[in-house]
Amino acid sequence: MDQLPTTRPASMALGEPWAVIPAGGAGTRLWPVSRAARPKFLLPLHGDTSLLQQTAARLAPIIAPERTLVVCGPGHAAAVARQLPALPDQNILVEPAPKGSGPAIGLAAAIIARQDPDAIMASFAADHAVRDEAAFARAVQTAIAAARDGWLTAIGLTPTRAETGFGYIERTDDVVVTAESGTAFRASKFHEKPSRRQAERYLESGNFFWNASMFVWRAGTLMTELERLQPALHAALLEVAAAWGTPTQDQVTADVWAGLAVTTIDEGIMERSTRIAVVPAEMGWSDIGDWHVLGQLGAPDEAGNSLRGDVVPIATTNSAAWSESGRLIAMVGLDNVVVVDTDDAVLVADRSRTQEVRQVVELLKARRRDELT
Repeated sequence: MDQLPTTRPASMALGEPWAVIPAGGAGTRLWPVSRAARPKFLLPLHGDTSLLQQTAARLAPIIAPERTLVVCGPGHAAAVARQLPALPDQNILVEPAPKGSGPAIGLAAAIIARQDPDAIMASFAADHAVRDEAAFARAVQTAIAAARDGWLTAIGLTPTRAETGFGYIERTDDVVVTAESGTAFRASKFHEKPSRRQAERYLESGNFFWNASMFVWRAGTLMTELERLQPALHAALLEVAAAWGTPTQDQVTADVWAGLAVTTIDEGIMERSTRIAVVPAEMGWSDIGDWHVLGQLGAPDEAGNSLRGDVVPIATTNSAAWSESGRLIAMVGLDNVVVVDTDDAVLVADRSRTQEVRQVVELLKARRRDELT
């Protein structure tokens, strides 16, 4: 792909917001539909367009495509370009190997900060679903207002259940920004995935929010915190950014990337910084993390079944079925199961244990069945 220009387009005012969409991961809990070569963010799992296209469409009314960057691996760059034709080719940033959200988001921040350290940068995962786009837009605008005041801002989702599979953000009562679109509070702590009892306490308190990895900050502010909290990563990103757009870009990036540790932006920055704010929001969000969750997003039939494709359920309840191969799936006398049929694999699972589907992928890799992963 062409590379991000090192000069700012004449029409672009300083301080305007940029959107960054980290597009990584294989979505192994959604195997066998999601694979390394066609991860879930490239698939139309919920609606007629891919999750990546839906993410870009949600952001387009707020941040123009020319100020939207997608960070992805080399194997997905061409597909990203095909799916997002309004995105300039030079706005697709290719990382040589997956190193986690820390280096991926940091790369975008370093490149944006070279042009404009005061630019607001909003980062949203490529593989999430949002039902209430107006609420999403209001939350982003509030987060932008907080970011302009120097806060590293997270959009926290109001929990609807005692969920043990998500991280949480705890807020204080200290208001840092009040805007027409909403309110941002100082955050006191990020919490890892809790036990069931902890999750129930979080839900009861009203001060804990799901961490959906929706972050907004000034590019320069994030780089300052990276220098303080992750100095090795900061130095590496500056080296890559300095070579970006030059003949040495690919070689420098490959050399630097090979030496980076795998880290997330949550662990490296958000859990350690003292400049964190949170914007509480309700927007009908889902991470579409597994087949159980995906089944919940569909419109169930009278028996509680979520079905896609050629499926015939008989005396079957609370189940999900996905026929991608075109073959008929017939389900008789089943409850709380998932059946997924693709051209080369079939998954049958207890719906309450779909988080364990990733173990199938791990076992296939161990057996060198790479054609199925």
